[in-house]
Amino acid sequence: MTTTQFNRRNFLSASAALAGGAMAGSALLPGAANAAPAAARDKVRLGLIGTGMRGQVLLAELVRRDDVEVVALCDIEPIMLKHALGQVEKAGKPRPRTYGEDRDQKAYKRMLDAGGLDGVIIATPWEFHAPMAIAAMQAKIPVGCEVVAGITLQDHWDVLNTQLKTGTPYMLLENVCYRRDVMAALQMVRAGLFGELLHLQGGYQHDLRAVKFNSGNPAKPYGGGVEFGEKGWSEAHWRTQHSVERNGELYPSHGIGPCAMYTNINRGNRFTRINAFATKARGLHDYIVKQPGGAQHANAKVKFKLGDIVTTTLACENGETIILQHDTSLPRPYSLGFRVQGTDGLWMDLNNSIHIEGVSKPHQWDDFKAYQDKYDHPVWRKYAAQAEGAGHGGMDFFVIHAFVEALKANAPMPIDIYDAVTWSAITPLSEQSIAANFQTLDFPDFTGGQWKSRKPIFALDGKY
Repeated sequence: MTTTQFNRRNFLSASAALAGGAMAGSALLPGAANAAPAAARDKVRLGLIGTGMRGQVLLAELVRRDDVEVVALCDIEPIMLKHALGQVEKAGKPRPRTYGEDRDQKAYKRMLDAGGLDGVIIATPWEFHAPMAIAAMQAKIPVGCEVVAGITLQDHWDVLNTQLKTGTPYMLLENVCYRRDVMAALQMVRAGLFGELLHLQGGYQHDLRAVKFNSGNPAKPYGGGVEFGEKGWSEAHWRTQHSVERNGELYPSHGIGPCAMYTNINRGNRFTRINAFATKARGLHDYIVKQPGGAQHANAKVKFKLGDIVTTTLACENGETIILQHDTSLPRPYSLGFRVQGTDGLWMDLNNSIHIEGVSKPHQWDDFKAYQDKYDHPVWRKYAAQAEGAGHGGMDFFVIHAFVEALKANAPMPIDIYDAVTWSAITPLSEQSIAANFQTLDFPDFTGGQWKSRKPIFALDGKY
C-alpha cells in the first residue's frame, strides 16, 4: 500500500505523551480486562493489508500453510494487488476478496467491517500501522503488525490503550528475533554461558540507497534512478520522505528485539533512560549527485534531515546498557552488529566469533559455528526444513509461524503489545533527544509497573 503524502504529527508532542499513558498501567495482562476466551482451532482465516514488496513476502508464507486461508487482500495500488492475487492463484488457493482497487485510502476499513477474519496482517507504510491496528482491534480482529508500531509517542500509547481496552491480540512481526544465530545466542544467555549480562549492541546497518531511490518503474523497484515520493515506486514512494523530515533511530526493532529478549525487557527488567546522537547528513545527497544526471536533478537540492549514522544508548533497570546504530545512507555491507557481553565472555555476529573465559584461549576468538550447533534452538531443529527458502534466511517462516500458532491456540502473542510499543517508541524518543541537543530522557514504562512480575514467554520451547 502506498501513500501520496506523508502527514506526520509533530514529534515534539511526544514530551506531553510521556505522561499521557496512565491508562496503560491499570491492566494486569495485555488486554486481560476485556479478553473473551476462545477455543483453540485448527485453521485461521486471515486478511492482509498491504500487498507491496514486503506484503508479498509474508503472503508467500501464508499461502504455503494448510492451516491458513487467506480470505481478503487490501491495497490501493492495483499493480501490487494483482501480483498478490497471482501468488494466491499459483498456490492453488481460493481467490480472496479484494479491497482498494478504487484507491480509497479507507478501503482497509471496508475489509475489516466485512468480517469473517480470525486475524489481519498489516504490511503497509509505517504511518498507517497505528490507525490500521487500532481499527482492527476495535473490530476485535487480532493483529500481526509489521515493525514500527507508530510514528509519534502518542501513537504508541493509543495502540497500547486500544489493545488493553479491547483485549484483542497484537503481535509485532519482528523477524530478526527468529534468526538462527540470534536464537542460539538466546539459548546461551539462558544457560548462563556469558555470565551476568552487562552490555549489548545491535542496529540496522544496511545500505538502503537503492531502496530509497529508483526510476519510478514498477518493474524495477530498487535503484536505477534518483526518484522518490510522487515519482518513486514501492518503498521509494514513501520511505524516503522519513529521511527528509526526521532525524532519529527510525528502525530500532531489528536490533533491539533480540537485545530485549536477552535482557528480559518488560519481564523482570525495563528501559529507564535513553539518549541519541546523529551525525551530519551526507550520504543520500552524495548518492543522488553521483548517479547519471543526478547533479542536475531536482532531488539534488533536497535537504535530508536524517543523520547518516544515528547512535542510541539505553540504560536498563537491572544495570545493563544497550547501544543501537542506524546506518542506511552510506555504502556498506549489511550487518546488524550484534554484541552480547557478560561477566564470562561475549558473542559478536560481525566476526561470527565468541570468547568464553576458561574455554577460549586468552585474548583469542573462537568460531561461533560449534557453539551455534550446540545451542541451536529447538524451533530451528524442528522446522529448519520447512523454513528452507523462506524470506530473510528463513526468519519470515518463523515469525509467521509464531503468529499463526499463537492465534490458533488462543495463546499469548510471543512478541506482545508491550514489546511492540516499547521497542518502537525508541524512534520518537530518539528524535526528541536529538532535537533537544542530545538530551538524555526518561523512558516511559508502558507496562505500568507490571514488568516486575511478568515472566519471559518468548521461544521457551520448540513450538514457536
